[in-house]
Amino acid sequence: MSANVEELELRNNEKSELENGSELGRVKDSDPELDQTKDGEIRSEEVEKSPAVEETVPSGLQKDEEKSRTFTMREILNELKEDRNEISDGEVKRGTTSYDADRQDASSPHSQEEMQQKYLGQSNVAMELINNVTGVDEEGRARQRILSYAAKRYASALEKNPEDYDALYNWALVLQESADNVDPDSSAPSKDALLEEACRKYDEATQLCPTLHDAFYNWAIAISDRAKLRGRTKEAEELWKQATRNYERAVHLNWNSPQALNNWGLALQELSAIVPVREKQTIVRTAISKFRAAIRLQFDFHRAIYNLGTVLYGLAEDTLRTGRPVNAKDPNELYSQSAIYIAAAHALKPNYSVYRSALRLVRSMLPLPYLKVGYLTAPPAGNPLAPHSDWKESQFVLNHEGLLQLDKLDQKQSPPNLSDRSGGAVNNKSTTKVDVADIISVSACADLTLPPGAGLCIDTIHGPVYLVSDTWESLDGWLDAIRLVYTIYARGKSDVLAGIITG
Repeated sequence: MSANVEELELRNNEKSELENGSELGRVKDSDPELDQTKDGEIRSEEVEKSPAVEETVPSGLQKDEEKSRTFTMREILNELKEDRNEISDGEVKRGTTSYDADRQDASSPHSQEEMQQKYLGQSNVAMELINNVTGVDEEGRARQRILSYAAKRYASALEKNPEDYDALYNWALVLQESADNVDPDSSAPSKDALLEEACRKYDEATQLCPTLHDAFYNWAIAISDRAKLRGRTKEAEELWKQATRNYERAVHLNWNSPQALNNWGLALQELSAIVPVREKQTIVRTAISKFRAAIRLQFDFHRAIYNLGTVLYGLAEDTLRTGRPVNAKDPNELYSQSAIYIAAAHALKPNYSVYRSALRLVRSMLPLPYLKVGYLTAPPAGNPLAPHSDWKESQFVLNHEGLLQLDKLDQKQSPPNLSDRSGGAVNNKSTTKVDVADIISVSACADLTLPPGAGLCIDTIHGPVYLVSDTWESLDGWLDAIRLVYTIYARGKSDVLAGIITG
């Protein structure tokens, strides 16, 4: 149930482009139509890959000196398009652009001669691997010619300067892309051999530049791809652990990376399926925290939202199977939480078939006609500074229109609709109501003026609304749900969410 959507499923539905610079580009960041899930199965979304390093030209550099820098993948591809006359009989001739051989300090502990000798042997192995990749079809063969051309350019750069970490990093990307281009029916070269060589170059690049976070990120992806080739074996377990360590390093170097956090969560999810049962729950809880952190960096990151739903679903399945509640939560509560994230992902990307299929499976687990129902402690309406004794725990409901506190009569009868203006709780001055259109921000808060518990602050155009949840874990669910409803509203998709919970 918690198995992941294989990366290749998406690649079969889109054209991969090598990009550099500030754009996401190890492979893609497009929105393809995903393959259908199997009946009764929810699979996690794929990893995302980052760009090659793009060197900037210092402001004092003259135009004719630009030839001395390492060329990025995009520049190579553009030059290749402009210089078609260099291509003959399927081979790409090496360009004549020069490179800077003196980027590193002359006092480097490694002599240039030793580094060059070491590099030449590795270069021959890497070039042989790349040149033996033929591609599956004509498009794949054309793409591989471009990759071979790029590899020669980076090899040329490293002949001049073996400590050029940008060239090493970009060459690793070429090897990784070539691995994607391997014909499944071909015996040589193996995809794993290309990925292993890519990992070696990422290792060298990060030794030369330990702050190269994109290298750690894509290195983790290459390790993950190697782990997938090994199924659920001890060797795969070790590789998944290596991948998580590299994602951790990438996030440490670049904390503002929801893609790295999402991929880290996926690697942990895969690892949890291999480790002994006694270790599984801890790893799953860590995966949940990574997906949640990714969402809080980018509220509309639908892939992380969906993946959080899948890992919660898997946790519910395990709880149901073992009969042991997780943190006092029964399977139904976990299923309901899972459904919230899957419904939100579908609302943000209604055309994704995977989300659509998963939603059909979990929609009935929502507290329809609401997205979320639960208990919060609230002050008397309009008096957030009331004594703690005046705060009362009551039921709240959340849908596409906002958050509403139910009074005792509403809890016994059919709950009202937030848009119902005919009376009842909506116009009841003694209850709290927050329209989604009025929300400015939603955050956790710790304030001595609040009763004991986990504080929630919803800042609105009419002023802040303070509520308290029993536990911080419960508060996480409310924070995510309210933020997702607002994000869906801000993206103009409230009608999709309304269709899910009222349809």
